[in-house]
Amino acid sequence: MASSSFLAVSLIVLSVLFFNGVMSMHAASQNDVASTICKKTRNPSFCFDVLKSAGTTDLKGLATFTLNLAHDKTVESRALAQSLASKTIDPKLKERYATCAEQYDNAIDDIEDGKVNLGEGDYNGVNIKASAAMTEAGDCLDSFAQPPKDPSAFSGNGKTVEDICSIILVIANLLLGRA
Repeated sequence: MASSSFLAVSLIVLSVLFFNGVMSMHAASQNDVASTICKKTRNPSFCFDVLKSAGTTDLKGLATFTLNLAHDKTVESRALAQSLASKTIDPKLKERYATCAEQYDNAIDDIEDGKVNLGEGDYNGVNIKASAAMTEAGDCLDSFAQPPKDPSAFSGNGKTVEDICSIILVIANLLLGRA
C-alpha cells in the first residue's frame, strides 16, 4: 500500500514538473519569436505588447493576427477622419481629414489584399501591401506637419497603423526566408 502511494505521489510530482517544463519552453519559444521579430520593427516595445496578445508563435498565424489588427485600426482611423472632416470648421483641416479618410480607405484595400496574398502563400505580396498601407498612413500623418496642427488625438491612430504594418513587414520577410 505504501509503495502504491509513493508511486502515485511520484507520478503527480513528475507530471507537475513536466507540465511546468513544457510551459517554460513555450514561454521561451514565444519570447524568442517575439524578440526575433520585434527587434527589427520601428517600435519594439509596441511590437512585444501586440505579439504577447497574439496567442501563437506560428509566423503565418502572427501574420494573420497582425493583418486583422491593422485592418481594425485602419477602419477605425478612416471613421475618425470622416467624422473629424464633417465636424471641423477650419477648411484646411477639413480637407486634410477628408484626404486622410481616402488614404485610410486605400490602406484598408491594401490590407485586405495582403490577407489574400497571405492565404495564397505570396509573402512578397504581403510585404508590398503592408508597405503600401504604411505609406498611406504615413502620408496622412505628414499632412499635419504644417499648420494648422491637428487638435485631436487623430495622429496617434496613424502612428499605430504604421507600427502594426512595421510588424507585418518583418513577419512577411521572415516568411519569405522560409519559403
